[in-house]
Amino acid sequence: MAVKFIVQLIALFVISMPALAAAPQRQIPIQVEADQMVSTQKNNSVFFSGRVVAKQGLLTIDADELTIYYATRTGGRDVNSKGTKEIRRMSAQGRVKIIQKGWVASGDTAEYFEAARKVVIVGHVRVWRDNNLVTGDRFVLFLDEGKSIVEHDRGKGGRVKAFFYPAKNK
Repeated sequence: MAVKFIVQLIALFVISMPALAAAPQRQIPIQVEADQMVSTQKNNSVFFSGRVVAKQGLLTIDADELTIYYATRTGGRDVNSKGTKEIRRMSAQGRVKIIQKGWVASGDTAEYFEAARKVVIVGHVRVWRDNNLVTGDRFVLFLDEGKSIVEHDRGKGGRVKAFFYPAKNK
């Protein structure tokens, strides 16, 4: 169920490491911990709140809130019918932090859209790998294209900033 989303977020770190999106990650179970969980069948959603931590393998997502929106693949869209639940969209809000093998991405909110195969992080965006850093107001990752865009808020007059440090010689 949430495996697809977690695997897609791993692709967030594909900017320079394509091996991170490897298929074996899909087989690893996901563990979500939170202070509270509310499942709403009418909206086909599950809402987690309070110090949310979602883990799959070496990937960790921390947030204040996480909502998973799903659909039933077989047997119709009725949540009570038999069938596999698939993620349509996921939304993390409040001090979002995504960590995976030397990569850290943070922002105010993160959204994953299955149909578009796109991840969007908005608000005070920072993406680190080792000592390298890119900042902006909006980060968009197109998973199938291997393309990412970092934008600034034009209304605030901000700018995208990137800091790249040369590798240290051993």
